[in-house]
Amino acid sequence: MAKLVIRSEGFGEQVIRLKLGVNHLGRGPDNDFRIEHPTVSSRHCEIQVKDGSLLLRDCDSTNGTFVERKRIEEDTPLLTGHTFHLGEVEFFVETTEFTLSIPNIEVPTTAPPLIQEDGSILCPRHTNTRATYQCTHCREVLCNSCVHRLRRRKGKVLILCPLCSFPCTPLGPEKPKRRSLLDFLQTVKIPFLRKRRTEE
Repeated sequence: MAKLVIRSEGFGEQVIRLKLGVNHLGRGPDNDFRIEHPTVSSRHCEIQVKDGSLLLRDCDSTNGTFVERKRIEEDTPLLTGHTFHLGEVEFFVETTEFTLSIPNIEVPTTAPPLIQEDGSILCPRHTNTRATYQCTHCREVLCNSCVHRLRRRKGKVLILCPLCSFPCTPLGPEKPKRRSLLDFLQTVKIPFLRKRRTEE
């Protein structure tokens, strides 16, 4: 973490830990770091933390910004061990290192499905219930309680996976479709119609 120490009297060796990106320093309350001193302007300067380096820029301050006692007119790099002043307030660059830590997020995993002696699969979330569906995308096996049902207007019910929202298919052989009355009539031969035709 890039770190500055205020060495001037009245600040008690105050430590400033810079954040990644642009850091504003000044007397005003809208700065990232408020430096309350009469020689510091309301928006005095900004320090950019980028690629492990610090870049100091004066924001048209009244009393100036100085690096190693020299007034800066353009963006100036700050190195570890440098001293700079905002007006009469002295800062020491303790370190310019910046480490970005990514928290370790543990994603809970479900137990693998259990296979019964008869070949049926138990739902990983409801261990006493048989799995009846499998997701077509993530391949997760699910029971009737796990799946989401979406009823479409004038359409069939969609069975969706609760994890990835992809469609699910039934496990095992599909149930035979119920035949409609029209299917039945199309396959049945009516003998008296044939008899009438021959008489004519």
